[in-house]
Amino acid sequence: MKNITLIIAVILISMQSCTSDQNNKDSIALKRVDSLFNSLYPVNEPGVAVLILKQDSIIFDKGYGIADMEKQTPIDGNTFFNIASVSKQFSGVALMMLAEEGKLSLDDNVKKWFPDFKADFFEKITLRHLLSHTSGIPDSRDRSDRNFVLTSTDVESYSYLKDLDSLNFEPGTSYEYMNPTFQLMYTIIEKASGEPFDTFMRKMIFDPCGMTDATYFEAGKIIPRMAHGYLYDSLTRKYNEFDYGEESFFATKADGGLYTSTREFVQWEKGLRENKLISEQMKLSAHSPKIAIKDMPYTSYGYGWFIEEKPGYPVKVFHTGDNGGFHIYAGRYPENGILYLFFSNRNDRDREATASKLDEIFKQAGWLSSVSD
Repeated sequence: MKNITLIIAVILISMQSCTSDQNNKDSIALKRVDSLFNSLYPVNEPGVAVLILKQDSIIFDKGYGIADMEKQTPIDGNTFFNIASVSKQFSGVALMMLAEEGKLSLDDNVKKWFPDFKADFFEKITLRHLLSHTSGIPDSRDRSDRNFVLTSTDVESYSYLKDLDSLNFEPGTSYEYMNPTFQLMYTIIEKASGEPFDTFMRKMIFDPCGMTDATYFEAGKIIPRMAHGYLYDSLTRKYNEFDYGEESFFATKADGGLYTSTREFVQWEKGLRENKLISEQMKLSAHSPKIAIKDMPYTSYGYGWFIEEKPGYPVKVFHTGDNGGFHIYAGRYPENGILYLFFSNRNDRDREATASKLDEIFKQAGWLSSVSD
């Protein structure tokens, strides 16, 4: 009996020691994260909101710098950023929801939804090709009209496709990142659901996930706690606004028009994890490689997400967003329950290097051990 008691005591001490060691690693990791962003984003300049979700707990949530230089509003986890192309996963999921409801098929061709598109090649471009940037459709939007470039909506932006007469490559054979193909989803979602795009996204995605204030940009719309994007002018040594009215195609929605915060994005993550919107099978398909990307090592594209399979790390599912001064990163390690976000309103920092440094911090903290290990 004494031996059993001794063994139990040794086990408990060992467990307490392991817990203490991990707590120490966690503390060191979070201090390193804080130090990294403090070094990159000075207090009185445009900055960044950073959040890390580990399993069900937010373990890091901090803002650095200024959201609105005129009002001197500080950035925090409730600051709303234009998340640019990170918006694509929302449109993609909407399309997948409608597919699971039987209102469309991902194997539908584009011609079915846009019968006025003249070229026959639209009959062999499917919705899967749109989702994975493998359609071959070129971005040949007319950029000669500055007002059009600055203010055009989704439908106006993709209108050139009606008379398109050639592709860059055979659909499905190559990868080329393309915004207009995601803009097509604006109209497909409306036609398939029978509802305005914004209404469908609010009712079927944002509300079920608890994204109370998430909204798409429109000129004149009041966006809560909104950050402006900024660009530094080295001649005047000032930060000038660099968003709507200064940068191109800022008013399109399905490819990049969503405003939300890091804290609200956590609700999106939880909705995906809990399969509130699409089935586990569909989600896994979206997060599976469809096409390799030649100039991005270890990286492929799925349906609205990049997939990185880097040696020594578990699979990472992520997306970046760039528009005006907004510089966005949303990374997920699904196997380990990690979501990390850094939303910035300036675009003069090396985002990919920052993400790599965070990945290394997470790995050294023991957060990225593969489930299969």
